Amino acid sequence: MTLRKRFTLFTIFWLIFILILFNIFVYFYVIKITTESEERVIGNKVNLMLENPLIQHGKGIYDPDLLSEYYNVNEMIRIVQPDNKVVNITGSDPVLLNLPVQFQRQHDTGMISKGNERILYMRVPIFNGPDIVAMLEVNRVLNELDDYLQILVAALTVTSVGAILFAIFGTYWFTSRLTAPMQQMVNTMREIDRSGKLRKIESSSQEESAELQQLVRAFNQMIERLDRTFARQKQFVADASHELKTPLTVISSYAGMLKRWGRDDENIRNEAIEAIDRETTRLQSLTKSMLMLAEAEQEDWLRQELFDVVHVVNELAGMLQTTFQRPIRVKAMSKVVRMYGDKDKIRQLLVILLDNAIKYSKDPIEVSVSLMKNIVKIEVKDKGIGIPENEIPHMFERFYRVDGARSRATGGVGLGLSIAKRIVDLHEGKIDVFSLPDLGTTIAIQFKQRK
Repeated sequence: MTLRKRFTLFTIFWLIFILILFNIFVYFYVIKITTESEERVIGNKVNLMLENPLIQHGKGIYDPDLLSEYYNVNEMIRIVQPDNKVVNITGSDPVLLNLPVQFQRQHDTGMISKGNERILYMRVPIFNGPDIVAMLEVNRVLNELDDYLQILVAALTVTSVGAILFAIFGTYWFTSRLTAPMQQMVNTMREIDRSGKLRKIESSSQEESAELQQLVRAFNQMIERLDRTFARQKQFVADASHELKTPLTVISSYAGMLKRWGRDDENIRNEAIEAIDRETTRLQSLTKSMLMLAEAEQEDWLRQELFDVVHVVNELAGMLQTTFQRPIRVKAMSKVVRMYGDKDKIRQLLVILLDNAIKYSKDPIEVSVSLMKNIVKIEVKDKGIGIPENEIPHMFERFYRVDGARSRATGGVGLGLSIAKRIVDLHEGKIDVFSLPDLGTTIAIQFKQRK
C-alpha cells in the first residue's frame, strides 16, 4: 500500500472515530440539557399548582375545572387518592391516559417509555395538615423534543458525511502534493537506473514543507557528490591509462629491439635492459601510488591516536638526512607538541613533502613545528626552483606536474601531493602553499590539536 493511501485511510478512520465520539457527546448532552429544562418546567408548574388554595388543603381536589387552567396539550394531569382512585384528571393524549395509576407518598420524578414515546412524570403528595390526602401527578410526553432530536441526528449525520467526504478529497489532494517530490525522486532514480546518467530533482519555490525541501536538497547534494565522484573516477582512469601507457610503450619497444637486434648487439642489449629496468621501476612506483590513493579514499583509512609531532619530525628528518646526505633542520616551539591523529599517515605526509623538497632544491631544508591556540602548525621550507603562481592551485590534482620533463627526470608520477592532500582532509586540516620561482617553496599545514 502506498504512503498516500495509508495516510488517507488513517486520516479518514481517525476523523470518523472523532466524529462518532463528538456526535455521541452532542446527542446525549442535548438530551440532558433539554430533559433538565423540561423537568424545571414541570417543577415550576407543580409548585404553582400546590400554591392553589383548593389543592393546598385537599378540599377542592374534586372540582372538574381545577386542573384545566394548568393543562397543556402534551400533558396529562391527575389527582389520585391513597386507594389509587383518580378523583380529578385532565388530558387528551391516549398514551398518557392509559398510564397505570400508582399512588406514592413521596416526591418522585422520572422518565418512562411507552412505545416510541418518552414520558416525563412528577408525583408529589397533597397534605391536609399532617395527613396525605392525595397525590398530584403531572405527565408530559416529549414528542416535540424527540422531533428536535431527530432533526439534530439528521443534521449531525449530514454534516459528518460531508466532513468525511471533504476530508477524503482534501487528504488525497494534500497527500498528492506531499508525496509529489517523493514520487519525483523515485522517478528520477528509475531514470538514473535506466539511462545511467545522474539527474537532480528540480525543487519548487512554492513548496511550503521545510522537511520536503530538506529531502530534495539532500537528494540533490547526494547526486552532486556522486557526480563529482564519478567524474573523479573517470578522470583518474583516464589519467592512469595515460600514465601507464608511456612506460608500457617504452618496455614494449625495447623488448622488440632486444628481440630483433639485441642478441647480436651488446650496446643495444645494454640500452634496452637499462630502459626496461628504469620504466619497470617507474611503473611499480606508479602502481604503488595509485593503490595508496585508492586506499586513501576509504572512510576508515585512519587509525587515530595521541602522539608527539616533534618526535615524528625529528626521527624522519634524521633518517632522510642520512639517506640523501642532505641537511634537514628542525625547529620546534617546544620539545613536545602533541596532536590526535594517525601517526603513520602524518609521517607519510611528511615523507611526501620532504621528498619533494629534496628533489627540487639543493640547499638545506627547514621544518618547523609550533602550537598556538590548540592549532598544530607544520611548515616545510626549501630554497629550490619554486613554483609559478598560476600552477599552485593545480598542485594537488592527480597526475598533475608543474614541469612534466623535470618530474620524469626525478621519478615523480604526480600522485604524492594528491595523497598528501587527502591525508590533510581526513584529519580536517588545512594546507597552504607559498612559492616564488627560483626563491623556494613553503608548504604550511595546520591541524586541530583535539583531545
